[in-house]
Amino acid sequence: MAYNIALLPPQFDLESKAILKKAASAHRYLAELKGVATSIPNESILISTLVLQEARDSSAIENIITTEDELFRAELFEEFVGPAQKEVQNYAKALRFGFEKIRTQGLLTQNLILDIQQHLEENRAGFRKLPGTTLKNQQTGDVVYTPPQDYDAIVSLMDNLEKIINDDDSWPLDYLIKMAVLHFQFESIHPFYDGNGRTGRIINILYLVNKGLLDLPILYLSRYIIRHKSDYYRLLQAVRDQNAWEPWVLYMLEGVEQTARGTIQTIEHIRRLMLSYKHQIRKQFPKIYSQDLLNNLFRHPYTKIEFVMHDLHVSRPTATQYLDKLSEAGFLDKMKKGRSNYYVNAPLLKVFLA
Repeated sequence: MAYNIALLPPQFDLESKAILKKAASAHRYLAELKGVATSIPNESILISTLVLQEARDSSAIENIITTEDELFRAELFEEFVGPAQKEVQNYAKALRFGFEKIRTQGLLTQNLILDIQQHLEENRAGFRKLPGTTLKNQQTGDVVYTPPQDYDAIVSLMDNLEKIINDDDSWPLDYLIKMAVLHFQFESIHPFYDGNGRTGRIINILYLVNKGLLDLPILYLSRYIIRHKSDYYRLLQAVRDQNAWEPWVLYMLEGVEQTARGTIQTIEHIRRLMLSYKHQIRKQFPKIYSQDLLNNLFRHPYTKIEFVMHDLHVSRPTATQYLDKLSEAGFLDKMKKGRSNYYVNAPLLKVFLA
């Protein structure tokens, strides 16, 4: 039976006792995450490293698989950029682009969503204009859901979505609960030929930043969704089939809480490691130590001479000397690629693999 998408807000009580209790808990950890993020002195460290992790995990949901090693090497050398690495890089670029736009314009609009999808797919196809799009079970090939086929219907639904995102007076609801509804609605509209899942997950992050629940785009639900992928698709469909909103909202709120807790731990590990490196490098190499050098080692888990030259505004011989000294002292692992060298912050890499 076809599912007819209703305009938002839904005619359903989304403030049950269970939902409000879980929302309060999720907010508590999200607020803690927002505070902990300020303990890292340079915001680009978290944005650069965590965005890449999210890009990898979000792409993995679409069966685009790459390893951390492949991903970080692709940041260093063009020849390491295969199709999977390119998809992940596009996701990271789209997320960074969206974050900067949210910071400057303060609105999450249809045009911004279109631009994000364009960055992901590297085309200007825009909203679907041709019929025939269906969502199928990957194992059986059976059609499980048919999104709207008419272009005008898609535009109307996206107009409504944009209004609900940006006009809080039209539907005053807890932002985390609303995020769960918005994600369901966007994925059900399925407005694009491709990239809907990844675009929807970027919208989640930008919505939290836009509403002030986070200052940086560092809460990424993709790993949680991967671990509970069957529940994700089952609960999405249960809303369509049975109007089962509460289990879906609880699932998303649990994802926010678990992800916030995990990200808090990751940031704490990074902070402690940075502090250790700061004290040790400053003690052993006082003449080369600088905050910019430390930032470089943590912004780029895999770094190279050119990165240090750019970040510290030093010559190639000086950058080479710095990196070789640090690798000889055990702070970095020196690796070779052809005639070039690159340097791996192995302890930082272990934080992301934990």
